Amino acid sequence: MSEPFRIASLSEIEVGGAPASARWSPVRMHFDISAFGVNAWTAREDGQAVIGEHTEDSGHEELYFVASGHATFTVAGDEIDAPTGTFVFVRDPKAKRKADAKAAGTTVIALGGTPGKAFEPMGWEQSARALRHWATGDFEEAVAELSALKDQHPEEPGLVYNLACAESRSGQTDEALAHLREAVELNDDFRELAEKDEDFDPIREDPRFASAVAGQAGAGRPGP
Repeated sequence: MSEPFRIASLSEIEVGGAPASARWSPVRMHFDISAFGVNAWTAREDGQAVIGEHTEDSGHEELYFVASGHATFTVAGDEIDAPTGTFVFVRDPKAKRKADAKAAGTTVIALGGTPGKAFEPMGWEQSARALRHWATGDFEEAVAELSALKDQHPEEPGLVYNLACAESRSGQTDEALAHLREAVELNDDFRELAEKDEDFDPIREDPRFASAVAGQAGAGRPGP
C-alpha cells in the first residue's frame, strides 16, 4: 500500500541550475503526482524572470500563485501587479505570458492541465536532473543525459532547447546550432529566448546562429 501522504519544503525539491535562471522546484515529479502538473520557480535576484515568456502548445490552462515576494505578470500584453497571495489564471493556451520578480526570493507556483483530458506528464520535466550540471559546469555530462532523454522524447521542444544550451556550453557548435533550430521549429517561443540566453554566448558570433534562431534548415552544418 502506498503512503497516505508526503511532505517537503521547496528547498528540498529545488534543482540546481544556472545562476542566471530562477530556481526550479519540480513539485509534480518529486511527489509523483499523476492527476495534474505543478511546479514552482524562485527568483535568485530582483528583476529575474521567474516564469519565462511562453504559450501553452500543450493546451494547458494554467493557474499561477505568488507564494512569496512580489511579481509582475504580463499576459496577452496586459501587465498585472502580483504581490504575495495573488492568483493569476490564464485560460487561453495561446495567450503569451511571463512573470518577472520584483524582489529576490519571489516564488511562483504553477498548476496546469488540459480541460476534458487526462493529465500526461510533459517530456521537458525529464530534464530536471540534467540541470544540476549547470551549477557544476559539467556540460558534457549534461549533453549525455539530455541526448538520452531526447531519444525518448524526440519532439519535446524544452528538452531539445536545453540540449542545445548544453552543447553550446560544451563546445559542440554544430550540434548546438542544429538542435537550436529544431527547438525553434517545434516551438517559436524559443526564438526570442535564444536571442538573450547566455548559454548561447559561445556560439552567438557564428554566422549560422541567426539561421538557427530563424529555424532555417542547414543551420547546424559547417560553413563553406
